[in-house]
Amino acid sequence: MEIKRPLLLISNDDGYQAKGINSLVDMLSDYGDIIVCAPEDARSGYSCAFSATTPLTLHLRVRRPGLEIWSCNGTPVDCVKMALSELCPRKPDMVIGGINHGDNASVNAHYSGTMGVTLEGCMKYIPSVAFSLCDFRADADFEPLRPYIREITSKVLSEGLTRGVCLNVNFPKENPYNGVRVCRMAYGTWGSEVTKCHHPRGYDYWWMVGHYTNDEPEAEDTDRWALDNGYVAITPTQMDVTAHSAIDLINKWNLNGEIVK
Repeated sequence: MEIKRPLLLISNDDGYQAKGINSLVDMLSDYGDIIVCAPEDARSGYSCAFSATTPLTLHLRVRRPGLEIWSCNGTPVDCVKMALSELCPRKPDMVIGGINHGDNASVNAHYSGTMGVTLEGCMKYIPSVAFSLCDFRADADFEPLRPYIREITSKVLSEGLTRGVCLNVNFPKENPYNGVRVCRMAYGTWGSEVTKCHHPRGYDYWWMVGHYTNDEPEAEDTDRWALDNGYVAITPTQMDVTAHSAIDLINKWNLNGEIVK
């Protein structure tokens, strides 16, 4: 009986031409057959958004044994949905997002298109991992990530992940790394997020910018602390966002179906 190689579905939010996603393909090319379906250009900040009113298109960019690279005009989540529907000959063994140019630690994970890829895979009950490097440069050096990405991918392929759980993996910019920490998401906030400008033609416009603040810098069990101290941060992230600890508290309100005034 023919033994099928694992099938890896890869996407990102930086676009199919980004160095990060192409480095990832190179790192994992011997692990199985790879289908890439990624946005035509950058889609950072799209989170789990998908296109409900815009027609989607696919373009084949590369086809060779064991590898297909497709681009889609939609969001990162659109790319996963399109690949699962139209491109994958069977259910992938893994969905992988990245490698992202820039970190997706702390609350950034909620905005990230790379995490959107991974959460979409998780919602389809496929073991899913996001990889991000704290370096926004287009020519960032991804080579130090290779042994870690290969080992994590190998472990997920062999061991699987708990249903409804995916991994958010972030790498510090500086290397060599001090090790790996499995940690929780840090509480953080973005401030000064909008800057106003005036156009010479007489109208105002705004840029989304902002400054991130770690609201618990001394907490050593967080992803932000790990990255700031030279560790690779692995944050298990779950699809179920229910605040289970608050259920008893809300039940004590004794609402009984009445409207609270």
